[in-house]
Amino acid sequence: MASLYFTYSAMNAGKSTALLQVAHNYEERGQHVLLLTPAVDDRAGQGTIASRLGIQRHALAYTRNTDLKALLEARHQQHAIDCVLMDEVQFLTEAQVWQLTDVVDTLNIPVMCYGIRTDAFGQAFPGSAVLLAVADKLVEMKTICFCGRKATMSLRVDEQGNAVKIGAQVAIGGNEKYVSCCRKHWREKLLS
Repeated sequence: MASLYFTYSAMNAGKSTALLQVAHNYEERGQHVLLLTPAVDDRAGQGTIASRLGIQRHALAYTRNTDLKALLEARHQQHAIDCVLMDEVQFLTEAQVWQLTDVVDTLNIPVMCYGIRTDAFGQAFPGSAVLLAVADKLVEMKTICFCGRKATMSLRVDEQGNAVKIGAQVAIGGNEKYVSCCRKHWREKLLS
């Protein structure tokens, strides 16, 4: 029986690397995977999942308007899918997460989602909140704060490295824009 997985962490914990490793493992055993990534995240080029380690793969890009159940059902009919792997799932809508539950429950295809729980201001992303509520399996990947404690927050910084204290929930970026912190240091930076 298929399951819906949500692997989450702060920024820079290796989620994309883990996703690409899972894809390799399935394919090494002759199974067919479908990789998806949000079109809004085009840092490595639209439709590309890239790791900071330098590995990358082509993926199908989707938008907030994509009906994921219809898309995956059509792809599955063309060529049987053994596993769906989704990067940056914090950008999913609530409706899209429920569509993924339908893929798992009716098509019996495992769906593995990778993303972050909260934005730079400590608010849950809508897609992540629903995944935390309905996923069959939750996995936390860990990374560390500069102090050595577990980092659970992603601090947005400006070009000078100062904390960005207000702004849009979505601001695409990597190491130049985000620093992983423990909650204590995240809060200190936002309140200073």
